[in-house]
Amino acid sequence: MHDYLLSLALGVVEGVTEFLPVSSTAHLRIFEELAGVSLSDGYWKMFTIVIQLGAVLCLPLYFRARIAQFVRGFARARDEGRALVHPFSLTLVAFVVTAVPSLLLAKVIGRHLESLVVMGTSLIVGGVVMWVVDWLFARGRLRTNTTEMEQMTLAQAVWVGCCQIASAVFPGTSRSMATIAAGQLGRMTRAAALEFSFFLSMPTMAAAVLYDLYKALKEGAGSALGGASMTAHGWAVLALGFVVSFAVAYVVVAWFMSWVRRRGFAPFAVWRILAGAAVLLWLARSAP
Repeated sequence: MHDYLLSLALGVVEGVTEFLPVSSTAHLRIFEELAGVSLSDGYWKMFTIVIQLGAVLCLPLYFRARIAQFVRGFARARDEGRALVHPFSLTLVAFVVTAVPSLLLAKVIGRHLESLVVMGTSLIVGGVVMWVVDWLFARGRLRTNTTEMEQMTLAQAVWVGCCQIASAVFPGTSRSMATIAAGQLGRMTRAAALEFSFFLSMPTMAAAVLYDLYKALKEGAGSALGGASMTAHGWAVLALGFVVSFAVAYVVVAWFMSWVRRRGFAPFAVWRILAGAAVLLWLARSAP
């Protein structure tokens, strides 16, 4: 596949799947396998990390009004003794709850990142969990008392952070799926759970991308960037993927916020189950 076409396709896959509850890690890995992209190639390994950064950066821009609102309210919350339950604090708490165990389990996570079997299985299991949770929510079986982030409690943040560990250990689970399903089980509405998922994605994804970047540079895989071997063509391919990932992710976030307010998550659960089953069937047929 031509480098520019491959860059465009990977940017679209990353932008579409990063914030939907379908696992961008699994979709990127599957697409790269089908396209014959080797992650042992330093350039394409670095490319994958950089386009993830492009998707991350769309969130502060999209939520700039909410971020400004939270910044203005933090001083007031601190003066009132409610700083610990401010949305910024709760986001940080959930991030720490997820990040510490994930860092300790880095070797396990690294092994799973190359396993299509783990990804296919996680897609199916996560899809079933999401479908069941959303079905219970739609039929009023799950009570809700949190309609926006400002109403969240410390216990809810800790609970969501604990559930998100699964998405780090088992690629294919999806950070947004874990956060949304955990939020709904924790008495949050769909919209509140989704917004918290996006806010939690900012530090979580930024930390994950920077950690991956550090590992790639340490292992020498990042030498293609900034080195003599990095050509104008290489920079152009990288820039195209970054911009496409950013632009597509921004559109998807806007669309997804509107969709969730009117509908549920069932279609994404169905897609996960079908995609996971297709991956496992493909692996079974291609096995020697």
